[in-house]
Amino acid sequence: MSSSESERPPGAVSPADQAPDALPAVVAPQLRALRRQASLTLEAAARAAGLSPAHLSRLETGRRQPSLPMLLALARIYGTTVSELLGETVAERDSVIRAADMEPTAAGGWTYWQAGAPGRGMQALRVHVPHGSQGDIVRVHPGEEWLHVLRGRLRLRLADTVHRLGPGDSAHFDSLTPHRIAAEDHDGVDLLFVHTLLQSPTAALCLGPNPGDLT
Repeated sequence: MSSSESERPPGAVSPADQAPDALPAVVAPQLRALRRQASLTLEAAARAAGLSPAHLSRLETGRRQPSLPMLLALARIYGTTVSELLGETVAERDSVIRAADMEPTAAGGWTYWQAGAPGRGMQALRVHVPHGSQGDIVRVHPGEEWLHVLRGRLRLRLADTVHRLGPGDSAHFDSLTPHRIAAEDHDGVDLLFVHTLLQSPTAALCLGPNPGDLT
């Protein structure tokens, strides 16, 4: 232990324990409140987040600053968003999304329509995947995904396994599993798509090309 560490008062937070940018003071009590709201003990929440109970306790008392990966993990466990963990006020949202209000967004050759309210813990989309688009893109990100084929045939690769889905078929998987999606038909495929990625610009959900073809 260095002399500077030995001179630090008991209970003081070391620079190494702090995030580069200090988070709002509301975060610590918010972490505790949301854990209790989720009916989780300190030990159970820490285990689910891959932390020690002592570490989580320090986060909840403000003696340590959580990193972004920690916030993402805790938000997922508590069924909330990073914005709520940070104590940000979310504007009241409509529960019903009208078809006329769904503006299409194009990204990476796909077309997306928002089918749910923005800023929630999960995002719902209606997606059209054209034939031949993004066949070499591997996606890996935190969260879970659920998709349902509305029209056309879908080729879904999860890790090393290829699945072929038709209208009415669904898939539900951990999106940390490397996955690729492609349309089997020349007319493309239409999907309903729900995922729990907390911040998800539709054009930034991939790691980039992966060697080899999707077969």
